[in-house]
Parts: sequence; structure tokens; C-alpha cells
Amino acid sequence: MESSAINIAIVVVYLLAMLAFGWWGKSRTKNNSDFLVAGRRLGPFLYTGTMAAVVLGGASTVGGVGLGYKFGISGMWLVVAIGSGVLLLSLLFAGTIQKLKIYTVSQMLTLRYGSTATQTSGIVMLAYTLMLCATSTGAYATIFVVLFGWERWLAIAIGGAIVLVYSTIGGMWSITLADQVQFVIKTVGIFFLMLPFALNAAGGLDGIRARVDESFFDIGGIGLQTIITYFVVYTLGLLIGQDIWQRVFTAKTPTVARWGGATAGVYCILYGFAGALIGMAANVALAGVEIAAKDDVYAEVATRLLPIGIGGLVLAAAVAAMMSTASGALIAAATVARADVMPFVASWFGKTVDTSDSDNPEHDVKANRYWVLGLGIVAIIIAISTKDVVAALTIAYDILVGGLLVAIIGGLVWKRGTGIAAAWSMAAGSVVTLGTMIILEINAEVPLDGIYANEPIYFGLIASALVYVVVSLASKPTDPAVMKAWTDRVAGTRVAEEELTTPAP
Repeated sequence: MESSAINIAIVVVYLLAMLAFGWWGKSRTKNNSDFLVAGRRLGPFLYTGTMAAVVLGGASTVGGVGLGYKFGISGMWLVVAIGSGVLLLSLLFAGTIQKLKIYTVSQMLTLRYGSTATQTSGIVMLAYTLMLCATSTGAYATIFVVLFGWERWLAIAIGGAIVLVYSTIGGMWSITLADQVQFVIKTVGIFFLMLPFALNAAGGLDGIRARVDESFFDIGGIGLQTIITYFVVYTLGLLIGQDIWQRVFTAKTPTVARWGGATAGVYCILYGFAGALIGMAANVALAGVEIAAKDDVYAEVATRLLPIGIGGLVLAAAVAAMMSTASGALIAAATVARADVMPFVASWFGKTVDTSDSDNPEHDVKANRYWVLGLGIVAIIIAISTKDVVAALTIAYDILVGGLLVAIIGGLVWKRGTGIAAAWSMAAGSVVTLGTMIILEINAEVPLDGIYANEPIYFGLIASALVYVVVSLASKPTDPAVMKAWTDRVAGTRVAEEELTTPAP
């Protein structure tokens, strides 16, 4: 009882601190740029911390330990794939992305191709970020259910409200400051508390090796197909996700974006290795404990193997991991909804929507707050009302990768790529991905097997790539004026902040 009370107290203090960071961030938020991308002023330390925090969510932290418990050292591959995505994005594209001085992925497509047809990407990106937010909200609520004994809906509502408050008040500045604390808590919790205590309880690596099957130390034990899937879904998805790009936009310079992100990627890979080791140690140290699901292992280690008080800090680390992902996805969803989706939908009715208010920066921040608040409430409702938002997130993730990856990466690396090719490749990839998913689901013996299958992404990527290349070569090259505007941005030509909301000629 004493241990439980101390753990609860530590988590409560952490949650109150998150609200305090919301007010702190508010004092630094003066305009649109401050609210959405932290004024594009983050240096190496803040940038590395916030990038690592946003990608290392519940799947990486709680899920990573669970995979180590079940599969041994090969359980690290999920998080390694995530870290590899951050590493590739940072080394190959982050410098260019930072120079563009934009707010969304869809704006990059419009700037590069000069085609409004690419604005359809905003709808897919909104679905992806909203479902990611809802999934993360439901995930950290499970810890509140165990810790406080609340009903699931109440845990989601209160946990979601905390993220909603600090995200709405200060935007990206509040989220960045909160992420920095979350990054420190996760680092201490995983590397300096859970890992040494769990290994000690299991008798070290020699103790683990003596009591588990040798396959636990097989680097490919989880299966080659599973490893490939992790890299296809997570590595490729991280290259183009709005929640990740929006963090790149916060970097002060291309150098910070490149090397700060690369550092975060290496950190993620080490994080995955540590999580797998903790899970392996738990398999031995908790041999007599009945564990219903592998995702419960993290909490069991925190409450059974760690001293009083330290377990609370480790539980706070899990909550921190999930909250950082939820808040990052929330502000990404709000940014896409206001900057991309609203103008695109308005165009259907022949109307033009100006989403900036450069004459009144405070009014513009207020408008963004309304979008964060509104979509945050929607995410909470989705998390409460749907027990399987993971299926919806999987669909959005598959379309994101299968439909949008080729057009986005193609625009960054191939000058001959055209707007009409990008639009048709996104359509082809999305239709093939969804169509394959539906066919597999209809013929699946177990519900949702078709949705969780790997083939939809593979077929979507192939169709998207073929259409992109063929149509690009068959169509006229991109307008020279459009390409000049693009190359000017990539070269780092200074652009007035008020021009950023309408980046394409």
C-alpha cells in the first residue's frame, strides 16, 4: 500500500508539471510560428530531446519491453526500425525540409509540384495524425486504470484533458518543454533504473542465458517477415509523417535538423536495445508471475522489481512516452486541418480561405488554439468510444505509406517528377492499398487479418511508384517558375514568415 501510494504521488506530480509547462510555453508564444513550430528556434539540445520524445511512444516503451519478454533480443527490431526512420530522415532530407520554411507536408508538395491536386494528401495526413493521437490517448489511460482504479472512459478523459490543456495553451513551445522533461524521465527510467534493476534481478546476462532458450539471443528470432514489416511500416512512415516533419520545422538551422535528428535516431536504436534487454530479464525475474499480456510486463517490472518510489518514476516514464506522442500528433492534426484541409474543402464550393492573420498575430494564435482544442476533443471521444482505434490507425498508416511516400520522396530527390504524376501516383497507391486490404479482409478467416496484413502496403507502393515514373516521363516537365521557387527555398533563400501559408506560386 505504501509503495502504491508513493507511485501514485510521483505520477500525479508529473501530471501537474505538464500543466505547468503549458503555462510556461504560453509566455513564449507570440505568433503563428511560435505556436506551430516553436518559432523555428530550437537548438541541438531541445531539438534532439523533442524529436526522440515524439517518436518513442507507448509502442516503443511498453511494447518494446513486451516484445523483449516474448521474443528475446530480437524484440528490439520495432524500435530499431523507428530509430532508423529518424536517422534516414535526418541525414537525407531534414536539412532540405528545414530550409523550406513551411508548416505541412502538403505545402511541400504544392511548392514542389505547383499543383493543387496534391492537396488531397492533407486529408490522409489528418486521418493519420488524428488516429495516432487517439491511439496514444487510449494507451496511457490504461496505466491510469491500473494506478488509480478509474473506469477506462474516465482515465481517457482526464489524461486526454491534461494533454489538451498544455497543448492548447502554449502550442509547440509547451509541447517542446514538456517533451524535454519527458525525454529526461524516459532516459532515466529506462537506462538508469529499469535496465540495471531488471538485469540484477535476473542474475545478469549469464543468469538470463542459463534459464532461457538459446533462441532468446538470436537477433532474428522474431522472424524475418516481421522485421521487414517493421521497416516498411515504421521506417518509411517516419520519413513522411506530419508529426515528424513538424518537429523538423522547429530546428533553428539545417545543421541542427540534420545532426540533432541523427543523434535522436541513434538514441532510439539504443532505447530499443535496452527495452529488449529489460524484457528478457523480466522473463527470468518474473518467472513465477502470471502475466496475461506482454504489454503488462512493463508495469510488472515497475511494481515488483524496483524499489519504492523508483517504480513510480518508471511508470511516469511510460506515461511520458505516450503523452509526447499524443501531443505531437494533436498539434500536427490541427496544423494540417487548418492549413491544408480547410482551404481544400472550401475550394470545392469556389471559396478561398486565408488561414493566416499576419496583421494580428495574437488572433492567429487564438484560431490555432481553437483547432487544437476541437480536434483534441474529437481524439478523446474516438479513444473512449472505440476499443480498436488501432485498426483505423493501421488503415491510415498503410495509405500514408502506400499512397503518399512515392510522391513526397520523389519530389525531394527527382527533378523530373511532375505534379500530375504525383497526384495520379497518390490516387493509384491509395486505391490499390485500400483495395488489397478489402480483398484480404473479405477472404480472411480471422477478422482484421486483412487490415493488419503486409501486402496492401507492398502493392500500394509498387503501383504508386510505377504510375509516378511513367506519368512523369510522359507529361510535361514542371513549370520552370515553379521549379525556381522550389530551388530558391531549397537553397535557403530567405522567405518572409507571412508568405509561408501560401508557399506555391
